[in-house]
Amino acid sequence: MEIRAALAADRSAIEAVAAGAFGEQPDGRVVGLLRALAGSGAMRASLVAVADGDVVGHVALSRSWVDARERLVEVLVLSPLSVRPDRQRVGIGTALVAAALAEAERLEAPAVFLEGGWDYYGSRGFSAATPLGFTAPSVRIPGPAFQVARLPAYETWMTGALVYCEAFWAHDAVGLRDPRLAQVEARAADR
Repeated sequence: MEIRAALAADRSAIEAVAAGAFGEQPDGRVVGLLRALAGSGAMRASLVAVADGDVVGHVALSRSWVDARERLVEVLVLSPLSVRPDRQRVGIGTALVAAALAEAERLEAPAVFLEGGWDYYGSRGFSAATPLGFTAPSVRIPGPAFQVARLPAYETWMTGALVYCEAFWAHDAVGLRDPRLAQVEARAADR
């Protein structure tokens, strides 16, 4: 497997992987989010995992901000992370997360945020963000799911509310909605 920067020719394969990974139609919410991130200039990196000549995974890093007391700080959001359903649970997602963090460090981002499973991302360089002084951009993000990886460019004053770029809001890709929100909150309470 190879991980490389996505090419324009990969677009339809990336969208198919994302739709399949999220169980959506080809023009679903996640594909709409990807298109909006790319079209708005918010996407800072797009990486693909390629195996046997096929795109089997994808991860995007897009710009957002931390509203710190001193000033706005541009940070990155890792979303979405997609692996083709028939290739999941073999390390492709882990490799994409590691590559995304390395790319974020290369881009000199101070931090990378995400919403996701704390049991998955916690072992891949992320920590709960709220105890570190960050505020989630929505009350619909369960506490443990709001996570951050602080990178070498991070400074201690860079805390505050995460402010997502417009594409996340326009595609209702912030937090969860019921009944899924209630399920995840129950799971978080049991940990």
